[in-house]
Amino acid sequence: MRFVRPALMAALLLAMPAWSASLDVAWWRDGKMEVRQLRQGSAAPPPFDGARQVPLASLWKLFVYVYASDNKVAMPDYRCGGRDPEEVYCCDAGQSIGHDAALAQSCGPFFSPKRLMITAAPWRQYWTTRLGSAPAGDFAWLADPAKLAPARLVRLDSLLRALDSIPAASRVDAEAALLRVVLDGRGAGTARWFGSQLRVKTYSWHEQRRADERIGGAAGWLADGTPIWFGGAGGSSNVFEQWAPRLAASLPPVGAAEDGGCVVVDYFKRYPIRAVRGERGVAVPGPLNGRYHVQFENGQNLALRSSGELMLVQEQGGRPQLRGRFGVNEYVARVLDREASANEQEAAKALAIAARTYLQQNAVTVAGCQQIADSSATQRVSPSPATPAALAIARWTDQLIVDGVTVRYHSNQASEGTMAWSEAVRQARQGKHYDELLAQAYPGGALSTVGNTGARCRRLAQNEDWLARSVPRWQRVLLREAGYEAPPQAPLVCALSSGAPYSEQSRNRIFMRPLATREDRITLAHEYLHLGLRRHPRGQDEEYVERLARRLVDLNLEAL
Repeated sequence: MRFVRPALMAALLLAMPAWSASLDVAWWRDGKMEVRQLRQGSAAPPPFDGARQVPLASLWKLFVYVYASDNKVAMPDYRCGGRDPEEVYCCDAGQSIGHDAALAQSCGPFFSPKRLMITAAPWRQYWTTRLGSAPAGDFAWLADPAKLAPARLVRLDSLLRALDSIPAASRVDAEAALLRVVLDGRGAGTARWFGSQLRVKTYSWHEQRRADERIGGAAGWLADGTPIWFGGAGGSSNVFEQWAPRLAASLPPVGAAEDGGCVVVDYFKRYPIRAVRGERGVAVPGPLNGRYHVQFENGQNLALRSSGELMLVQEQGGRPQLRGRFGVNEYVARVLDREASANEQEAAKALAIAARTYLQQNAVTVAGCQQIADSSATQRVSPSPATPAALAIARWTDQLIVDGVTVRYHSNQASEGTMAWSEAVRQARQGKHYDELLAQAYPGGALSTVGNTGARCRRLAQNEDWLARSVPRWQRVLLREAGYEAPPQAPLVCALSSGAPYSEQSRNRIFMRPLATREDRITLAHEYLHLGLRRHPRGQDEEYVERLARRLVDLNLEAL
């Protein structure tokens, strides 16, 4: 979503026609369906319940995506030939589209079960496992991938229950792709109202009783996994434009989702620590649990709390050092608490996005975690747990960043490419929204999401082939190593444009340079081990990982 100037945004909003007099909304939570009906000065629409029949429309593509992603079905890019009229949702003739963009843009030819070689038996078995019984009766529409048709009518409660049957691990890729709908998809421009809370596939179809009229909306999940559906007159773009503010206000409270990512913070890098004292005296190296006082060499003291997320380590020379390990949203919330406040919500949303962007642009990757120093020269991070208000802001903006510009901020001094917190607060109190504050501070930027910008994967076939040949030889050693779990599928090995090699655990990718020397092979083995040990503390022990990587490469030489 390229930032839109406030005056232009206001003009667009004023120009919006009234397509629909009502919007129907439904979600599934705690084993039952709840409904809302929004209307604009018209008679109350007919009530509805779970027995309501709704068109499957383009929502079938979401189920194909989930199945293919969960079962590691190959989803090669689709190349547009220019002859299929459905390609208008895909790409220009001669161009190609990948699976994430195809889902967000609703590219039907990409998800053709025949093209992806999805057959009926494994498909049926998959959904039988998910639903707890064979797709029959209310779920007959899911029985055969070849019969997924836009015109098919589906009970609304059946659709929501099918979405509810998909666990978090199986929908993570789909949700990441669908975040783009409110940024630059058919809901473009509505991230102002939804943040990152809505992960939905849009649809548009003919009205059941009046074929010349269209209905549209979307279905998918809220950030906490709650299945949701909504629909009204007009296409999906019309529905988003007309109803976004009221729809956002009518959604159920979104619960806390699992905090993704991993951030390691080196605390107080500019202020040497003399000692850390707890209730039982001087703390010893290891995890900290409870209340502590940090005593600095300059005579200052600081109180903090920890529930094991802070670690006291001993640097060379015996000097104590504090290190924290957090999820990304906990990190962003602690920055918000330390640098500003969550009380000014729109300004806080803008700062949370700026802080997450700063982390992406400046952290180094170590053992699968982003690592950054707590410093006034970078970002200051509260050493105590995030406040509930700051954590709520961080979760509402989850994964949102600014793309295309270098992001900086300051407490009260604005400059080119630098947002001043005091100025953001002033503008927010005048009624500005967070996206307007970001547009003012970073005029060349665009609102985007983590993983959809920055490092793109240009695959290194030679590296991947070498790894595929090597891993079977390594198994007899690796299976004896505590904490090792083979990655669920072969990692992608991507070309590294600059910096040090690293592994991206959340997307099962390794970034490095082409293989040329023995050291390059050790590097590839090293980063593979970070993926295989991603859930175990040994995966953070660089010396152990390096020793094991060298041993594995030596096994290859012995096999020659």
